[in-house]
Amino acid sequence: MTTYPPSISITPKAKIDETLDVPGSKSLTNRAFVVASLADGISTLRGGLIAEDSEVMIKALNALGLIVEGPVISNQGTTFTVHGRGGNIPKNQAELDLRLSGTSIRFLTAMVALGQGKYKLDGNERMRQRPIQDLLGSLEKLGVKLGTEFETGCPPVVVEANGMKGGVTSVAGDRSSQFLSGLLMSAPYAKESVTIHVTGELQSKPFIDMTLKLMGDFGVSVERNGYASFTIHPQVYKARDYLIEGDAMAAGYFWAAAAITGGRVKVTNVGLTSVQGDKRLASVLEEMGCKVTWTDTTCEVVGTQNLKGGTFDLNDMPDQAQTLAVVGLFASSPVRIENVWNMRIKETDRLAALNVELTKFGAKVEEGQDYIVVHPLKNYPQSVDVATYGDHRMAMAFALAGLRIPNITIQDPACVAKTFPEFFDVLTAL
Repeated sequence: MTTYPPSISITPKAKIDETLDVPGSKSLTNRAFVVASLADGISTLRGGLIAEDSEVMIKALNALGLIVEGPVISNQGTTFTVHGRGGNIPKNQAELDLRLSGTSIRFLTAMVALGQGKYKLDGNERMRQRPIQDLLGSLEKLGVKLGTEFETGCPPVVVEANGMKGGVTSVAGDRSSQFLSGLLMSAPYAKESVTIHVTGELQSKPFIDMTLKLMGDFGVSVERNGYASFTIHPQVYKARDYLIEGDAMAAGYFWAAAAITGGRVKVTNVGLTSVQGDKRLASVLEEMGCKVTWTDTTCEVVGTQNLKGGTFDLNDMPDQAQTLAVVGLFASSPVRIENVWNMRIKETDRLAALNVELTKFGAKVEEGQDYIVVHPLKNYPQSVDVATYGDHRMAMAFALAGLRIPNITIQDPACVAKTFPEFFDVLTAL
């Protein structure tokens, strides 16, 4: 894995002209690990992500007695082999260190509820500040005994598992869609049917579509009433050979690079057929004046010398907000990003962090509870030292500004290892 220095300076680029693959989707990789581990039989996962978040998930599954082999890297790409146990959790006791992997702690809290024994799920300091009580309340209604160790509503989580009874529950939709995804993926192995009602506005709906599509691909059906309720009857996932598509979030950085430089970037493993909602960033860039060309498996963005601003609801893809905010520095009019409250409970308070770092560039920034407005730069700064808050997406998004503005330094570039360890290598090679 790439080793980075304490800080890295970005070299401005002339007009970019590049065709590239991006790593496998983190969201799909971790979902596939969970579903394949619950399946009956041995699954082969191709194209999966090799990064801290996926390594954290693999280590946790192995600690539960579930065998994940790999990665095996060849000319055909990356391969993992997952030995499913048909919904059984082999170990009856485990302590899982999930660091800052939100998908891991939320998916596995629901998954270990299927076991028989005592499980503790913890993470780093920031993870201990990220609310999870809504998920725990949902699981309690399904007959699971669990709670937070320090009664803070945040990890560490302690689960005293005796299987998941089933029944009717509800989950808050306005916190994180990962709560619902975790419940959905484990529900087929409850003793009785599970019905989940969603309260409040569901965030990041495409991620639920992704979860349901993956479950269906592994042989489990879900009855649904839009995004209001879901019913899952007892079923078994079937092991299979499964291809994981490229990460649309990662693709977004390079599409944005084309927009910022007026260049061209074609990503060859994210296209129209992608199940990831984050691919919509390309369409937002098109609204801003870029030329976008799609095929089923590719997306090409060609930048413009006159990027337009606008108002964009990113509720369905909040992880693209930092990227779009940085693009906004170079637009001809303000960019308003709204309906993204849950950015405040990510790896850092991303709205607050964006405000601080964009202001360093001399930009006028307006921050509200669930929105941010970025006004275009009138003049380029002499230099900017960008803090990243241990947040991989802050590092990758702000690195894009350095493609146009000299003397941009990114602190703690190694934080990109969470989802895209080779990011700066790829960016430098453009």
